[in-house]
Amino acid sequence: MAPYESDDAVGARDEEAGSGRRKAARYAVPVAVVGVAAATIGLVPALADSGDPDLPKITAQQLVEKMATSDAQHLSGTVKITTDLGLPDLGGLEDGLLSGRDRDGSGDGSSADPGSRFTELASGMHTLRIAADGPDRQKVSLLERGAEYSLIHDGKDVWGYDSKSNEVYHSTAAGSGKERRAEPPATPGDFAAEALKSVDDTTSVTVDGTAQVAGRDAYKLLIRPRQSGTTVGAISIAVDAKTWTPLKFTLTPRSGGAAVVDAGFTQVSFDRPAASVFDFTPPKGARVTEEKDTAAKAPAPKHGADLAGGMDGLNVLGKGWTSVASFDTGAEGGLPTGSREGAVGGFLGSLGDPVSGEFGKGTVFSTRLVNALITDDGKVYAGLVTKETLVKAADAGK
Repeated sequence: MAPYESDDAVGARDEEAGSGRRKAARYAVPVAVVGVAAATIGLVPALADSGDPDLPKITAQQLVEKMATSDAQHLSGTVKITTDLGLPDLGGLEDGLLSGRDRDGSGDGSSADPGSRFTELASGMHTLRIAADGPDRQKVSLLERGAEYSLIHDGKDVWGYDSKSNEVYHSTAAGSGKERRAEPPATPGDFAAEALKSVDDTTSVTVDGTAQVAGRDAYKLLIRPRQSGTTVGAISIAVDAKTWTPLKFTLTPRSGGAAVVDAGFTQVSFDRPAASVFDFTPPKGARVTEEKDTAAKAPAPKHGADLAGGMDGLNVLGKGWTSVASFDTGAEGGLPTGSREGAVGGFLGSLGDPVSGEFGKGTVFSTRLVNALITDDGKVYAGLVTKETLVKAADAGK
């Protein structure tokens, strides 16, 4: 059945006992490791709707087409993001693991490097200030208590500035606009674009009424997996009824409960931001790090076969929402067991669940959305799938 379905068709199918087929739409095919998967999953906003506006009827296909042809060049506003992957509390240890330079200025690298700073969005609650003036001028600011991190793209220059450490990171854009985009997605529109790339016959998309987000009327696009075996329950995208820009993106797990991640505008304007918003000069006394080799910079994450083709030894098993990415680390023996390494292995092992199958033995590390299996012979399987699906994939890939 086609991904885009009428409300009548959906209702009829939902009434069929034992059919097991639900409204759906693939958000993103699984990737190789939890970190990459987390970078491509959608963020979702936990913002209450303030009414259901009465808008003209529209089909899901018409709504998606309008989103694709939207040309809103100017935008500014505030985005609230809450992420709950169910990761264990490491007492701040994750800060040192996610960044090449500690926030106090020690370590290597730069605390202003966007490659490390935006990993903070993988957990907790955050507030972003967003501004865009066409494809060559954007600014995203991550607001913190008594500090602010900003990423500014102005023409050929990309600046990262951490006010807490007074550090600056500078690089020269390899291209412009959409050709240059390598930084992590930050707005509901970024994540909606990723979600819609993968809509196919394993999914369906419907219009699920209307809403009001940040004071603007919007349609709600509902995306839900048709396949069993995935951890994704549903994706809801609130789309502005005038500009067709996504205002809110909500991803909930199949296990139920609160959204895995929430990201949406609390305030938004489609007027052109002032040119001064994108001006940046390194403050006096700031430590400036130059990215000398932009050509060697890692590309943005890709999906499915594109990702598999771009990484040596990476395979994608299965189809649609139950796709599993796998690769061989070449390190047999599973988690480390000797002396100091054994302590690390024991700690990591305590966070996972031992499993076995035709593939042998291994450990599954789980979040509310992304799961990964590390086998004792050094292979890794990961995806937006259940533990049982990972074991089946490992057996099939044996």
